Amino acid sequence: MVLCVSALLSCSQKAEDRLFEQKVTTALKQQMEHYPQSTLLDIYKSFFQDKFGPGHLLSDTAAAGQYLRRELNSYNPDTLAFLSPYIDSTGWERRFVRVDLRVIKEGMVSYRDFFDSFVRSVQAAPDVPLEDWTGEWTRIVDILEKLQCPVIHHPQYTIDKDSITVLLQRGEYVGHHSPIYVASYAPHYRLIAAEELQSLGF
Repeated sequence: MVLCVSALLSCSQKAEDRLFEQKVTTALKQQMEHYPQSTLLDIYKSFFQDKFGPGHLLSDTAAAGQYLRRELNSYNPDTLAFLSPYIDSTGWERRFVRVDLRVIKEGMVSYRDFFDSFVRSVQAAPDVPLEDWTGEWTRIVDILEKLQCPVIHHPQYTIDKDSITVLLQRGEYVGHHSPIYVASYAPHYRLIAAEELQSLGF
């Protein structure tokens, strides 16, 4: 009986591992297809955003609102060579999405509804132990290298990989887009919980 239970648990774990690899693989391929200038820093950012949500972005609601208004005032999509999708997925679990600020600029969503949805998304952000995230990120990198994802041939790859390791060893997890990503795609978005999309009319 003990052997049967052990075998079932082993099979279940293998199935979970396969599903994890499939979903991570899909997310990695999507990232590189949509944003070929991505570096490891940008891949990391997508996965950590999906894991932790926007909780790290809101320590002061009033200040966050002022910052959003300033960004909206300086954001002119008509001058950009690249426009991101209105809604873009993150990571492999798809818990949080990036919603481009164009939805406000173009009148698709009111500022108030957008900001309220953002605040609720912050409140919904999960509390993930850093140790768990560190282990998950290691598995993601293993899959990325197994796939021979183009990003591993980037001149900065080893440097970026080491910098993320140091970040996690310091007990931190927040990463930033690479300079080449910012220059290529001019990202202007906020993270919104996927479950909030319906309230925004999507």
